[in-house]
Amino acid sequence: MDKRTPIRRGRRGPPISVLAYGLAALCLLPVVAVALAAATGSFETWRHLAGTVLPAYALNTVILAVLVALGTAAIGTGAAWLVTMTRFPGVRAFEVALALPLAFPAYVLAYAYTVFLDHPGPVQTLLRDLTGWGARDYWFPEVRSLPGAAIMLILVLYPYVYLLARAAFLQQSATAYLAARALGRGPWETFLRVSLPMARPAIAGGVLLAVMETIADFGTVAHFGVQTFATGIYRSWFSLGDRAGAAQLAFCLLTVALLLAVLERIQRGGARHFNTGKRFEVLPPAVLTGWRAAGAVALCGVPVLLGFLGPVVVLAEMAVGSGQDLLSPRYLGLVRNSVSLAALTAAITVGAALILRFNARLAPGPAGRGAVEVARIGYAVPGGVIAVGLLVPFAAFDNALDAAMRDAFGISTGLLVTGSIALVVFACAVRFAAAALGALDGGFAAVPPNIDWVARTLGAGPFAMLARVHLPVLAPSVLTALLVVFVDVMKELPATLILRPFNFDTLAVQAHRLAADERLAGAAVPSLVIVSVGLLPVILVCRGLGRRGARAAEVTPAESAIESGVRP
Repeated sequence: MDKRTPIRRGRRGPPISVLAYGLAALCLLPVVAVALAAATGSFETWRHLAGTVLPAYALNTVILAVLVALGTAAIGTGAAWLVTMTRFPGVRAFEVALALPLAFPAYVLAYAYTVFLDHPGPVQTLLRDLTGWGARDYWFPEVRSLPGAAIMLILVLYPYVYLLARAAFLQQSATAYLAARALGRGPWETFLRVSLPMARPAIAGGVLLAVMETIADFGTVAHFGVQTFATGIYRSWFSLGDRAGAAQLAFCLLTVALLLAVLERIQRGGARHFNTGKRFEVLPPAVLTGWRAAGAVALCGVPVLLGFLGPVVVLAEMAVGSGQDLLSPRYLGLVRNSVSLAALTAAITVGAALILRFNARLAPGPAGRGAVEVARIGYAVPGGVIAVGLLVPFAAFDNALDAAMRDAFGISTGLLVTGSIALVVFACAVRFAAAALGALDGGFAAVPPNIDWVARTLGAGPFAMLARVHLPVLAPSVLTALLVVFVDVMKELPATLILRPFNFDTLAVQAHRLAADERLAGAAVPSLVIVSVGLLPVILVCRGLGRRGARAAEVTPAESAIESGVRP
């Protein structure tokens, strides 16, 4: 029998397929709802948007995305090359430290730098004390600006490029590099013409991920007063009450996000091809000394200092003098809301991802794979777009149900769905299903297909096979998926801010609210808690990548002597 023949033809096969396709349809619901709401909106709204705010939103979003793409590509690629292909003092620490800024939500970094660089902050205060200048006697860059928002996003998003580029460099064979060196090419020319092109798909994939996060960002641009599609959606829906305009802005952002998602998928497919020959030889890292080593330390240390160490110190100092008590009933309630929302969403999301991925294994055809790819779309869709896409159909359902109950029984049901925590869980599950699927992919790939056939021969149905055969093997991947989704939900702001029930605030919402009221010292306490939780998956990813590169990191004395003159 052909091993690619679907094994779900048994009597108990269809239910899991039906469940998987139903879950994929639910993931697609916000996208369809936004498209329908935008299409059914009046053309007057379209014309009004095009003549007023749409050009500014589009221009600011494009400029922000371009700046972030250039910044993350330069920092992420350069840092990945240095820690992978060279050896200098502290390189082992930098391998992990360079990924730590990923634990920061960009809006938390924005709060820290606003306090640090604003007019009353320590930097400008010290400048005035040293020079004796007054407030109008000097010019200082405005942190609350579009370039400021771009810098914040670059500092927290370059680890996407760094992690993918480092993995690509670790998988490169030394054959092509050494051949170019033997032909007389210099180190820089070899890097630009050999190593960089082979890693280009992975670098492009990381840049696209950073750009997708950029166009989805709400907290940073809202705090800095930068008008983008993300802030425009929130302003149109809540401040102006223009729901048709919000849906049409969401549709514009959705179109861009889906285009980026398609490009990222194409780049991910190309990122698998790094080696150019059958021989695989590890390139001995170049040992840097003197000013070259100092330069490498500086180049790797600046992103860590600006993206992690500096903000942590600033936030800690702000938190100490803020008067906020993390053990007070108010904050304990915020922690309980955040943890319960994140835990419930993580359990539901990972359970759904298991069903989708297992169905694709049982039915390795277009339908099974298509259901998984549909579920991955949510990661490309900004949280504000998902929120609008869920509010439109469920608000209509609540209104229709309330009207029917009033007419039939004289009872008002109110906001049965849109006023519940269930809708927030739904939105976050759609948003982060791709993260859970990505964590599970490696685990399923490690289970040999023959195990499925043996289990079916012994009479196990699909659910029994998943519970008794796959889950014990998948336990590490499942735990990783739970942790990643948990942390992502803890950091999520726009969807939670828009959909949360009354009197249900999370740490992210509390930080945003205090920052919006210019109470930045108070926002430091919930921000530090979010960052602390976010460190867990970052360290986990770095440990896994470090084990993969352990063999490449070994340098013999002979190799060190040979390569001591080869410096990138």
